[in-house]
Amino acid sequence: MVSPNPAIWAGRRVLVTGHTGFKGGWLALWLHSLGAKVVGYALPPTGSPDLFTLAGVADTLSGQHLADLRDAECLTQALRQAEPEVVLHLAAQPLVRTSYRDPVDTFATNVMGTVNVLEAVRQCPSVKAVVVVTTDKCYENREWAWGYRENDPLGGHDPYSASKACTEIVAASYRRAFFQNGPLLATARAGNVIGGGDWSEDRLVPDAVRAVGKREPLVIRSPHATRPWQHVLEPLNGYLMLAERLLAGDASCAGAWNFGPDSSANLSVAKLLDGLQRYWPELNWCLDDNAGQAPHEANLLYLDSSLARQRLGWQPVWSLEETLEQTASWYQQVLAEPSMARQYCERQIQRFSAAARKEPR
Repeated sequence: MVSPNPAIWAGRRVLVTGHTGFKGGWLALWLHSLGAKVVGYALPPTGSPDLFTLAGVADTLSGQHLADLRDAECLTQALRQAEPEVVLHLAAQPLVRTSYRDPVDTFATNVMGTVNVLEAVRQCPSVKAVVVVTTDKCYENREWAWGYRENDPLGGHDPYSASKACTEIVAASYRRAFFQNGPLLATARAGNVIGGGDWSEDRLVPDAVRAVGKREPLVIRSPHATRPWQHVLEPLNGYLMLAERLLAGDASCAGAWNFGPDSSANLSVAKLLDGLQRYWPELNWCLDDNAGQAPHEANLLYLDSSLARQRLGWQPVWSLEETLEQTASWYQQVLAEPSMARQYCERQIQRFSAAARKEPR
């Protein structure tokens, strides 16, 4: 099976940090559909619209704490109250350009926030499995044409990338220093995720959605920058499959894992927008005249996910074309009928899960 096992998650107590965000919202909905008892810990959603509110994610939870990762006491109390068996840590300051504007908050949230999570786990004996989510940007990016593997050097030019490399080091330290006898702790590194419900600033698809709404062309900075694009459900599938192995006591899985798309989905920004335009003809784009003045961002990045394929049986489920079609469809439908957001999410989760159960493509 290359998708989560409902028998494992039914009735399982799970704490998700970052449940008010894009990836965390989808994850909470998926866990709810699997029968898990989910408690969320995150800051309130910012901006409007947002997936958490539109899809009524709060209604699917067993409880939630709208609080800051940097509040160690509150976080510890939340874990003690929830008594989770699994902790899925997604909460973070997730934006490169924001990290340039506020590096102190980025490091405090992403690094010390993770320290606080792991310290809280140390004081919560119910926890059996922990998955800390970082990013493909945690690698020292040398702009080479082949994929980064889990044992490649960590690094980061911008504060966001560097903070996530630090997070990986923190997790590895806690694994060795404190978690030798459990719980089992793994980290997960994913590529650039797209999909319905993302309205973050300075992200390609959300910016495109806003441009279409204003009937204006999308202004882009780096048309030739290449990224490993994947639907948001792809890495979430990996996180859940990884957590299942940790719950089963497989200590060999307590390490770092890449969850990236096939090489065919490693496309430039311009080619991705051209593909999205096939399913959303109203989308147009042009180059930013001031693009040369923007802060440094990597031009080429690709993940090698051979380890997850071989050891976990994980693999991408949707092709890039299916990803683009599902992403465009979600936004088109929800912009027309906002009250249907959760139903559209649930339908896509069901469709994705059904595809994952079929023979590998």
